[in-house]
Amino acid sequence: MLRDEVNKAFEVLKNGGLILYPTDTIWGIGCDATNEEAVEKVFKLKGRSEEKSLIVLLDSVNKLQSYVNEVPEVAYDLIEYAENPMTIIYSGAKNLAKNAIAKDGSIGIRIVKHQFCEQVLQRFRKPIISTSANLSGQPSPSCFNDISEEIKQGVDYVVNWEQDDTSIKKASTIMKLEPGGLFSFIRK
Repeated sequence: MLRDEVNKAFEVLKNGGLILYPTDTIWGIGCDATNEEAVEKVFKLKGRSEEKSLIVLLDSVNKLQSYVNEVPEVAYDLIEYAENPMTIIYSGAKNLAKNAIAKDGSIGIRIVKHQFCEQVLQRFRKPIISTSANLSGQPSPSCFNDISEEIKQGVDYVVNWEQDDTSIKKASTIMKLEPGGLFSFIRK
């Protein structure tokens, strides 16, 4: 069953589509983070301003250097010792869709620890966008049942995994990390 869902999500991502999927935090809307047209579809579906940046998921810290010019050494410790899912905003994003990168050239990246996400990322071999599965300005869904029909209908594939999980999930901690190692919390 998991393999089938991974394969279906992979096909949609490969073809520039949007998936609605479970993550290590809340349910997300995802697409190929290197495909500008796919990223544009995410902004349109959410009714979100392109001024707001997006989060990218990777399955391994070894891939960070492919998408960030300079990874401060402290980032590896922060990722390793974080007790909860943590998104780190890095300066100098590269090799991603232009509209996925913030105006200041930064990008938020989370190394995901979640069975479904890890398998999709390993199969896809590219980063994927992860943004909360809600319309802009609406509350983030804490479980699948909280996701609006508009979002469910607006994606190309709804992953049939963990939909019955009603445990309350919350968004990741977000930390901005400067090249010199200085950091600040954006969301705790």
